[in-house]
Amino acid sequence: MRLVPWTPDDLARRMDDVLSVFGEAMSYQPPALAVRRGYISTHLQRPHFRAIATVSTAGHLLGFAYGYHSEPGQWWHDQVSAVLDGPARQRWLADCFEVVELHVRPSAQGHGLGEAQLRALLAMTPAATTLLSTPEADEQASRAWRLYRRTGFEDVSRHLLFPGDPRPFAVLGRSLPLPFPQP
Repeated sequence: MRLVPWTPDDLARRMDDVLSVFGEAMSYQPPALAVRRGYISTHLQRPHFRAIATVSTAGHLLGFAYGYHSEPGQWWHDQVSAVLDGPARQRWLADCFEVVELHVRPSAQGHGLGEAQLRALLAMTPAATTLLSTPEADEQASRAWRLYRRTGFEDVSRHLLFPGDPRPFAVLGRSLPLPFPQP
């Protein structure tokens, strides 16, 4: 397996594979994935778009992550900004890289790929902070939550309800750069 930095064109060329990984990781059905295709296509045009992929030696996509500089006027940025007070908004959103997606095929999980993707993605940005959102879950049972806590993400907002999704989400953040892992 190897980590491969992707340009927006690289991700666009592998969109079907990306949606396959996304669908497996999130248990989404084809109609939801069709909507995601549109969202992802617009994200490819965002400022400072960065992406990383985990590819097997045979060229199969095992996981991917991407994000971009979070700015006013972007839907997620504006949703999060609305729930933060002035000092928190300044701290977290003034120079923020938004981790939009981070997924690993379930069959490839448990081998450190998610953490490798997260670290590689965050190493690609000069931003001062990073934010992401994840569904609220049992922090001990969820691999994603364990990853975020292990890499130093802290609570920024909890139990946030995004329009169109009945699940509560946590917004997690950390200062950058992400230090090297301890041996």
